[in-house]
Parts: sequence; C-alpha cells; structure tokens
Amino acid sequence: MGRWIADRARVRAARGGSRATRVAAGLYDLASNDYLGLARDPRLAAAAAAAEAEFGTSAAASRVVVGTLAVHEELEAALCRLTRREHALAFSSGYAANLGLLASLGGPGTLMVLDEHAHASLIDGARLSRSGTRTAAHNSCDDVARLLAGRREPRAVVAVESVYSVLGDAAPLARLAEVCAEHDAVLVVDEAHSIGVHGAGSVHAAGLAGDPRVVVTATLSKALGSQGGAVLGAGDFGAALRDHLVNTARTFVFDTGLAPGAAAAAAEAARIAAADGSLPDRLAARSRQIVAALAPVAELDVGCGAVHSARIGSAAAAADAAGQLRRLGIAAGCFRPPSVPDGVSRLRFTARAAQDRHELGRALAVVADVLTTIDRQEPAA
Repeated sequence: MGRWIADRARVRAARGGSRATRVAAGLYDLASNDYLGLARDPRLAAAAAAAEAEFGTSAAASRVVVGTLAVHEELEAALCRLTRREHALAFSSGYAANLGLLASLGGPGTLMVLDEHAHASLIDGARLSRSGTRTAAHNSCDDVARLLAGRREPRAVVAVESVYSVLGDAAPLARLAEVCAEHDAVLVVDEAHSIGVHGAGSVHAAGLAGDPRVVVTATLSKALGSQGGAVLGAGDFGAALRDHLVNTARTFVFDTGLAPGAAAAAAEAARIAAADGSLPDRLAARSRQIVAALAPVAELDVGCGAVHSARIGSAAAAADAAGQLRRLGIAAGCFRPPSVPDGVSRLRFTARAAQDRHELGRALAVVADVLTTIDRQEPAA
C-alpha cells in the first residue's frame, strides 16, 4: 500500500495536480468563499460564544438521540425566513446535506439526472443512492427532458447548482422546474454559491420558493460565514421530506449534530443577510471591479455572482500562476482536474462585500500582470 500511495503522488506531481494544505495568513484574499464578509463579523462571534456558554462546544450526540438543541431549531427557522421556505433540516456540512438528501431519495426505483458540472457532493450522493444515474449536458433543459422522457424508473430526481462553483454561471431554474413538473420529477438545487449572494437565493429569485417539487440545499460556510449545511423544502412535500430525512439520511442519523457555536453563528448570519440588503450590492460592486480588471488580460469566465475564473490551460501552468501570486502576497483559487468540469485548469477569483475598493484594485493589478505572463507562456487549451 505504501508503494502504491507513493506512485500516486508521483503521478499527481507529473501532471501538475499535487495539492497541499497551506496557511493563508498575510495574503490578500481573492480565494475564500466568505462572500458577505461575515466570517469575522463580531455579531457572529458573539452569537457563537453565547451558544457555547449555554450548550457547550459540541452537540455531543446525533440529532436523533439527544443532540438536537434549541439553537438547531433557531437556525432552521432563520434559514426558512431568509430563503422564504417552510421547512429546514440542518446538517454538519453542505457536503453532508447533499449526500444525505440524494442517498435518501434514491434506490432501484429512482433515476438520478445530474448536470455535467454538478458538484462532487451531488455526484457522490447519487452514487451512494444506488440509483440509475445519467448526466445531462450543462444547463441543457432539452437534454434533461430527453433523459426524463426515456426513463423506466417510476421516480426521478434532477440535481443542479443554482450558481456553479467554477464557471460561476447560473442554471435555468424556471425552465428546469417546468421540465421536472412535466415529467413528474423532483428538482434539487444546490444553492451553495447563491444564498446571501443573491439575497434569498436563486430559487426565490426564479419565483420557485413556494414550489414543493423544488428542494434546496444550502451551505452555511460560504456567504453565511459559519459551518454546516441544510436541506430546505416547501409545502406538504417539504414537511414529509424533512421527516423522511430525519429517519433515513445516514449523514444526519449517524452524525453528531452541528456544533452549537456554528449553528448560532449561521443563524445570526441568516438574520443579518435577510435584513441588510446592502451586502449583496457591495458584493456585486466588487464583482464588477474584478471583471473590469481581468477580462481585458485573460480568458475570463464571468460569473453571475461572486465567482470568476481565468482559463489557464494546463494544470502545471495554473499551479505555477497560483504560486507566483502567493509569493506576491495574493491568494487565488487554483482549480485543476478533477475539480474542473471541462478539463481546463483555472485560477478562480472571488469577490467579497468586505473588500476595500482601493486595496482590491492594487491586488488586481498584480494579478493582471501575472496572468499576462502566464498566458504568453502557456496558452489556454
């Protein structure tokens, strides 16, 4: 086994795919998912400290044993108010929420249809479900309809992201919901990069918040600046789904409940996001600044929210560019296979509401210089 692990490491190094954990202290942040700047907000810290003083540092048990605390119910209520949904169930992470949801909805009688750019957590959830799984062309409602029309299974689930994590583009949610209704399928929408960024989220913006056939999953460690995940539903189906997950979702039943401090911080963030409409506006302004600075010098995939990515080409070139930026004091996301949906490695840059316009401008000037050099050395594929 040790020899095999060493061989795998050599293969990754040769392909430019090696990864490592690194402390980002002292770097200008163009990489994190703290979109609304709430991770260091003193209101979240105070809420977390108060919850830990009352409940301790751990839920200490599964939610179905004695691990459900008042702060979990407070969080679920705050998420419902933010997203305009009626039912919520908190998980220990967004990844766990997607795994638990799809695995619980799956089985031999369910067809899972995933967008080809779907996040790894949705892919893994479909695999764990033991369902037949098909991949639809990215953002193609016609392809989703074709796969649903040709199915033999009595049940079907379509899983997409509202805003995709690498390209930053948006799913056609309204039309997807129509297609799912026409073919008696449930639409699962991962709102990890949309809730907070787009206020109540893309499902709400598409007029689907009250649609019981649309199920939302949320990640609490991005715009909400904390930790955890959730599944949110509407109507009688949403209530039945919540009960179904409490009884069948393995990542809920067999997992310790979300830590009280994280739950309280996320609840406070949801309240702030629901009340302060200026945060998405400030985020959008910084997002436009990133596009204006980098689009002229790079092949930029311009996102609809906080995420934008520059196509670099090879994994080695992307890693080299990220390393150059780190040495110059800037942290950028480096996405290489298998994290990228089309095999083209990218540097990803994220906007945050808390970024100072002038500091961001200076950082982007450095990024533009590096991208210009990298593009000459290694043209995008």
